[in-house]
Amino acid sequence: MNDSYEGKNGKVKVMYVRSEDNADNKPKKPSRRPENGRGDSRDNKRGDNRDDKNRDNRRGDNRDDKNRDNRRGDNKFSRRDDRGAGKPSGRGASRNESKPSRDSEGGSFSPWKTVSRPAGEEAIKEHDGITGKSQIDPEQLRRQRLEETRIYGENACQAMFKNRPDAIVRAWFLQDVTPRFRDALKWMAANRKAYHVVEEEEMVKAARTDHHGGVCFLIKKRVGHDAETYLKDAPEHDCVLALEDVGNPHNVGAIMRSCAHFGVKGVISPDSAVLESGAAVRTAEGGAEYIQGIDADNFAQTLDKFKKAGYTLVATSSHKGSVPLSKAQLPAKMVLILGQEKDGLSESTLNQGDMSIYIGGTGHVESLNVSVASGVLLAEWWRQHQG
Repeated sequence: MNDSYEGKNGKVKVMYVRSEDNADNKPKKPSRRPENGRGDSRDNKRGDNRDDKNRDNRRGDNRDDKNRDNRRGDNKFSRRDDRGAGKPSGRGASRNESKPSRDSEGGSFSPWKTVSRPAGEEAIKEHDGITGKSQIDPEQLRRQRLEETRIYGENACQAMFKNRPDAIVRAWFLQDVTPRFRDALKWMAANRKAYHVVEEEEMVKAARTDHHGGVCFLIKKRVGHDAETYLKDAPEHDCVLALEDVGNPHNVGAIMRSCAHFGVKGVISPDSAVLESGAAVRTAEGGAEYIQGIDADNFAQTLDKFKKAGYTLVATSSHKGSVPLSKAQLPAKMVLILGQEKDGLSESTLNQGDMSIYIGGTGHVESLNVSVASGVLLAEWWRQHQG
């Protein structure tokens, strides 16, 4: 007959067994520390009523070297002659195989799934948990990357969204700028354009600069026009800027900002891609959206095409300029040619110009920054013909 003691939850905590050998017919309390030195709760879980034979069978395998190797052996792939057959099929093999497989040699269970691969067949590589070969053509991916660029800065991205939102591929925002991009976020969600609200560290990685202004767009690049395409729709009064060897993106961005302010739409450059760089677009503060790049693989030939179309070529030089800007009558239809600060325009380009001008000053400094000079020159052209 069994006596049991139940706790408050109704579960049996201790069970006492009456024994005929107990003369006092009193229940004998089990020892708190049995012979094996383990607590009774653990013994209850493992089952004290199992006989010694079962216990020896359960524990004895640990002392058998052969069984130990069988139990662990599949983890030691390097010790097997057939290295390919013993390796798991991927990092997720142990997760995918919910039940252990039986080793055909030793008859023990292994936690790994054994997969045989025909000789000469390459293993399928994994990429961040995705198994198999990418279906994207690497050449296609390379061309796609060349067609895209990243722009950043709040004013630059706002102007870009206003003028050509369809060119947006992906966008990143810091949380504090999202209220000012509410319309853009709604449009992106409605048109299935991916955007991410991220922390500062991830934004720096996305924009690839610390000067991101809290927002970054991955966009499709604009294709630069050739001279013929631009001249087809050129207005009667028009000023076009030509940049010879001006490649600093911050200078280019400041020049585009001045161009947008004074109504200049075309910018000739041997590399019109510089107009699309992130630093140039950010510095332009939205002005880049109103500028069209004109490709000039051959700078002299491109200038000659504009000259034949009725444009006056106006060269600038702080050393060789023949007419000060304050006394110059600028043509209503002209190409204003600017060079780099260090060397200025090349000799051949100066000689190609119809007139040459310079900006007078105190002479305390050799010259103005090229972006500042462009602003001064364009302001005078605007005053004479548009103001």
